[in-house]
Order: sequence, then C-alpha cells, then structure tokens
Amino acid sequence: MNKSLLLTGAMAFGLALPSLAQQPVQVKYANTITAEDLKERLTYLASDEMKGRDTGSEEQKVAAKYLADFYKKIGLTAPVDGSYLQPVDLVSASFGEISLKVGNNKLVNNTDFVFTGDGNMKKAAKTELVFLGLVTDENLAKVDVKDKLVGIWAVGVRSNDLVMKVMEAGAAGIVIVSMEGQANFDRIAGRYQSLAGKGRVGFDKPVEQRPIFMVSSDKMAELFNTPVEELKEAAKTNPQSIKAQKATYQIEKKVEPIESSNVMGYLEGTDKKDELIVISSHYDHVGVSSTGEIFNGADDDGSGTVSVTEIAEAFAMAAKDGIKPRRSILFINVTGEEKGLLGSEFYSENPIFPLDKTVVNFNIDMVGRIDYEYEKEKNQDFVYVIGSEMLSTDLKKILEYNNITYSNLILDYRYDAPDDPNRFYYRSDHYNFAKHNIPVAFFFNGVHDDYHQVTDTVDKIEFPLMEKRSRLIFYTVWDIANRENKPRVDGTNTRTDR
Repeated sequence: MNKSLLLTGAMAFGLALPSLAQQPVQVKYANTITAEDLKERLTYLASDEMKGRDTGSEEQKVAAKYLADFYKKIGLTAPVDGSYLQPVDLVSASFGEISLKVGNNKLVNNTDFVFTGDGNMKKAAKTELVFLGLVTDENLAKVDVKDKLVGIWAVGVRSNDLVMKVMEAGAAGIVIVSMEGQANFDRIAGRYQSLAGKGRVGFDKPVEQRPIFMVSSDKMAELFNTPVEELKEAAKTNPQSIKAQKATYQIEKKVEPIESSNVMGYLEGTDKKDELIVISSHYDHVGVSSTGEIFNGADDDGSGTVSVTEIAEAFAMAAKDGIKPRRSILFINVTGEEKGLLGSEFYSENPIFPLDKTVVNFNIDMVGRIDYEYEKEKNQDFVYVIGSEMLSTDLKKILEYNNITYSNLILDYRYDAPDDPNRFYYRSDHYNFAKHNIPVAFFFNGVHDDYHQVTDTVDKIEFPLMEKRSRLIFYTVWDIANRENKPRVDGTNTRTDR
C-alpha cells in the first residue's frame, strides 16, 4: 500500500497512525534479532577452526563453552546444579574387521555393502544367505530363516520394523535393500566411507548380535545370481524359488566412553513460572572426513543454534528491562542429534524440569537456506513447520496468528502429511518431546544440495530470511509465555510411533 496515501487519508479523517511507542512491547525486542548478529555467531561456530563440531570432539567442547559463556553473559541462569552443561553419558563404538563373503564373492565394506547393525564376534560365522524378499507372514512361512543371513527387500517402507520382525523369527542377520539403483546406494556408501575410522556414538548398551548389511539392488541380484527384475518379482510371493547361497561373516567391535554435554540457559517466569517452554537446536555436526575435509554444518544446525541464542538474548534484554515472561523458558542446545537424537533423548529421560510442566517445544533445525521447492519461487519468504497440530490444535492457530500479525512468512505444512516419505517429524530433536505428549513445532528450511556435505558453509546462508524466521519464533514464544491458558494437548494424530 502507498504510504503517502495512507498518511493523507489518516490526517483527513483525524486518525492517528500507530507510533513506535504504541507498538506491542515485544516488537522492540524482536527487532534486536538481526541478520548481523546471526552472521557473527555462525561465522565462528561453523568456521574451519571448529572442525565440524563432531559429537564428543574437543571442538564440540569448545562450542559448548562458547554457548555456556554466552548464556552467562546475557544473564540467564545455569539450571544444572549451577552449571550450564548437562553431561550426557555416551560411548563411541568402533568396528574393526567387518567381513562378508557370499559364495566366492568377497564383499568390500563401504563399497559393496554398508554395515548398519551391531555385533562383536571372536571368530567368523558360517551360514547360508536365504532370500525372503518382502517381509510378510506368508513369506516367513515359506522360507526357513532361523540362524541364517536373510535377504530382504525393503524399498520405500519402514525397514526398522521389518528388521525386527525377521530377527525375532530367528535370523542370524540381515542383508537388506532399502533403495533401488546403484547410484543411490553409492551416495550412502560414499558418506560412510568418508567417515570411516570414526566410531559410532550412542548410549552404552549391551552388544546385540544383530549384523545388518545394506546393499544395492544390483548387488543383491549379483549375490543370488538372479536379474533384479526377477528378484523383485520373487520377493512378492515366491521367495523360496531363489537358491540359497553359502555365507561367512564377522564383526569386531571396541567401545570407549566419550564426554559430551547438552548446553542450556534458563529464564525463570513470574506467576506461571512452574510451566516451561523449551526452545531447542542441536549444536553438533559430523566433523571431518577421513580425507581431512571439514563438514562445517552452517545450516545443519549452526543456523538453528545461533537462532536460539538470538531469541534467548531478546528475552534476556526484556527481562533486564523488567519485562519477564509469565512462564519460564529453557534454551537448550543438544548434543548427538546427528548420531540419533541422543542429547534430546537423554534430556527427555533425565529432565532438569518436569516434563508434565513442559508446555511446548519449539525446535529449530536448519533455518538458513532455501530448498529445492522454493529456489525458483518469486516469494521465498517461507519456512516449513512440522508437527504444530499433531498434539495441540491450539498451537498451529497461535503460530499463524503471530505470523499474520508480525512476520507474513509462508508457513508450509506439506511435511505434516501422514504418508510423508521423508518422515521429518521423526528426524529431529522435537520428536523426543512429542513422544512424551508435549506439543511441538519444528522449524525447517528443507533439503538442499549441501545437506550433509562439506559445502554446507556460512557463505551460503540467507541471513535476512533467517532473521525473519527467528523473529517469528520469538513472537510465538512470547505469546505462549504470557497468555493465560497454555495450548491444550488435544491432538488426535500423535504420530509418536517411530
């Protein structure tokens, strides 16, 4: 709208235009969230000096101290018995010799197959590789899987459930095709190869003798001496027609403890201080490749982490001015997201504040870029919002109200679809709050060519857009922190089944 016409019309009718002093007070503090500040902090966290902030690395510890010092500087409370760090007990499991031989075909790790399971064996096991194909009760009745390696076809479905079903039927291990085409498999194998020699980070658990070898569809066909299309057809109802092959395999494993921490700053509320809002990101990434290339992780999730710090600073400034939120707010940067949502899982199992008093979790993971879907759009002021009405019909309405009032972003909900093949709802840290029936909203910019690549660097970040996204989250948190009633937990589609 033409500003001069608006001014003339207002004067003619004796109407006063809103002044800055008449704007809602939160606008003043939202305006402290700036592209310049975001860029300054991200330039440090995603620098080569930080070497990709791999979980448990010395550089991740430096990043943790940087974040803790920041929360202390802006006046937030250290909520973990006087510390800003919540130690997370993790281990690194490294696999030495992983061998797989089928017939006369000796397969090469991270080239012919990718090992995704668990196990530790003093000597090689000899068995048969049998073909099951699709994991159905009918096929399991036709194929004897007990103590065998079992070839399964799991393209386009949830393979974890299928693996468990086959293992519970007595299988010794799995050889799985989860995607079609050699090129797709080679990309996965290439990533595993680039990280070769680095241990798998996780919680300390007893070893499970559950070897799982992922192969391409072409390689599976080669192992069974059967063309791909014929193998796919047999996978449906006639798996017993595929001849079993002799197989030998061995896995060697070593486990070592590693130190890592969640980082958090706390702002206590006023009359509703027992109720808590959690704003989260993960500050780890995947470190350095076996050839020395740095995965800077600027978007994933340096962008979310510095967004959390900017939102925290805006609330801290308001608090110093005597404007504290009614509800308390926990700002948390979690560890181990890249290794399986470990830090947020640890917090949800060892909460600093009661989960039944946690009102909502806003999770910020990758908010600095423009994805494939919007790269050619004229209006690129968008953000994907995931899960905002899964558990609370109020939460999405509150978010949309604040967007219309202050931000005017495109809120894209396409990944809320129950049949979304990407399953983003399960793939970031909000999930560990949602599974405890805490309403969540996950803010995300979608996938781009630099996702999990060494090219995810600061120079690619869209800082003005990142500023808009961060301000929207700030406005929505401010609203929920100060309104009389918290969002109701009344959603009918919890989708907390992984």
